[in-house]
Amino acid sequence: MRSVKVVTIAATAIVITTAAMAADLPPIMPMAVKAPIAEDFGGWYLRGDVGVGRQEFREYNHHPTNQAFVWPASWRIDQKDIKDAAFVAFGVGYQFNNFFRADLTGEYRASTKGKTIGSYTEFCPGGRCFDVYDFDHQASVFLANIYADLGTWWCLTPFIGAGVGTARHHISAIHDVGLISDGSTGFGYADKDKTTWTLAWAVHAGLAYSVSNNLKLELGYRFLSMGNPETGIVNCNSAGCAGTGPKAFYSLSEFQSHDFKIGMRWLLNQPAVTEPVYQPLMRKG
Repeated sequence: MRSVKVVTIAATAIVITTAAMAADLPPIMPMAVKAPIAEDFGGWYLRGDVGVGRQEFREYNHHPTNQAFVWPASWRIDQKDIKDAAFVAFGVGYQFNNFFRADLTGEYRASTKGKTIGSYTEFCPGGRCFDVYDFDHQASVFLANIYADLGTWWCLTPFIGAGVGTARHHISAIHDVGLISDGSTGFGYADKDKTTWTLAWAVHAGLAYSVSNNLKLELGYRFLSMGNPETGIVNCNSAGCAGTGPKAFYSLSEFQSHDFKIGMRWLLNQPAVTEPVYQPLMRKG
């Protein structure tokens, strides 16, 4: 019985001592956790775009090829127009870091109708004669582009960019209907289509949305300059044109497009993210 009392007294003393020591120690701080941080990253990506371009050209310049014909001095262009073009593009690029990327793109632009009306007074006593040109235009564009991403807020990243490359133009089915002041008509056409390659350059601006770490959706605007494509030689096929009639090809000077597009970028490897860091339990004080 005496030993039981001794053990009881000793246990009570240990509990009292431990409680007293605990009262003197500072409180235990909770475990600190650092949030994951996205680091700068590099990696390849694929892209695809669809859009529509409002096309225009500044001048419709004539280039006579029959030296026996004197081109009318009063010749002028009264109207010119070309329809909007839908396009689809694909490309491959590399994301160097969170702020800089570059890609190579190729696109197909749908065939559209173009029309130009020119007029002159020579050979047209008492009035003005007109020539109405109709043609089909189709282009493919190949660009090397660079972009600057301007920071990300709420998954939205504004960006700007520039590109340079080449455009392939195919002008087909061009013909010329002449409207003479006396009510008669004339006709000419090109017996061959014409394909020309020109310098192309672009300026980009837009907004990207991060659907996930490796999928970005883009809404963009692009100003695209496609040079000066040329038509085939248009021959006069009316009576009296043989040998001395007008004969010329034409250039669509400063051909350009204001493009609006929706795109997707698929990163082939996700950006690196640091693992959460856990701090050990510590007492403050």
